[in-house]
Amino acid sequence: MTVREQTEHNEKLFLSQNAMLSENSMGRKVDEKKCDLRTDFQRDRDRIIHSRAFRRLKHKTQVFLSPESDHYRTRLTHTLEVSQIARTIARALRLNEDLTEAIALGHDLGHTPFGHAGERAIDNLVDFKFTHYEQSVRVCEKLEKSGDGLNLTFEVIDGIANHTSGEWAKTLEGKIVRYADRIAYINHDIDDAVRGGVISENDIPHDIIEALGNTKSERISSLVNSIVNNSNTDIKMDCETLEYYNKLHTFLFDAVYRNFNAKSEESKVLGLMEGLFKYYLENTSKMPDEYIKICETEGVQRAVADYIAGMTDHYATTVYSNIYIPKAWNI
Repeated sequence: MTVREQTEHNEKLFLSQNAMLSENSMGRKVDEKKCDLRTDFQRDRDRIIHSRAFRRLKHKTQVFLSPESDHYRTRLTHTLEVSQIARTIARALRLNEDLTEAIALGHDLGHTPFGHAGERAIDNLVDFKFTHYEQSVRVCEKLEKSGDGLNLTFEVIDGIANHTSGEWAKTLEGKIVRYADRIAYINHDIDDAVRGGVISENDIPHDIIEALGNTKSERISSLVNSIVNNSNTDIKMDCETLEYYNKLHTFLFDAVYRNFNAKSEESKVLGLMEGLFKYYLENTSKMPDEYIKICETEGVQRAVADYIAGMTDHYATTVYSNIYIPKAWNI
């Protein structure tokens, strides 16, 4: 037996009958020789971690644009928190932790600079529907490795594609990530908002605190325990916890995401993204070669959206400044 075959054998012995076994994967679009050491889902996780898109997440906004403190979440730290929560649930339910981790680490690879403000800006500029979760799939299948993509398994792509809304993932592991994503951002975005003075802990409705806990850690534990204690053939919470989970989500949107002090800079994002979009529509030769190829096969709008969606906050701001802001005259 190879190490991989031993791991696949151990999965059959120790994982739940509801788990997605590595050997039962529907495979990849392009067949590959099996690895002697790693299962297919382990290879997917590693490919995501080593991708350029994953590295760029450290310089992409989670909620607060260009915060001065080092302790606010970025898109990368959000991804790691989602992965931790999802792996905890998967392990407790004896589901496939490697598949769960791969989906969690890849779920936001397609996120734009400036968070959801950047996503909305691009969606307003193109004549097709642009969402970060569809873009995450596109990064994995088309944009990474200079157009070759990462060639991930069906189950990982399915989990990434369905981590936000609409149809649920086809695996329980993918469903876990959808819950873990929201559990993570609800609680850490509230934590960041408290740190930034946008809200205080006392603003959280008392009935939610009574039901879920007084601290971020307590609330995450309540939500995770509810999933673990109520899931079997499906992933779910008990009705009461689900009610307060939804109430906490509503509170976050009203108190933070729609808060003028927290989002006052977002109005500038549309102008910046529009400026970049217009410039590259008219100057496609200024984009890297892989995006020029997309111009020829899928159209200029698609290529430009792909290019600016992949930028980090700092790079987008720098490029915009270089294009539109006059430089000092050197005498």
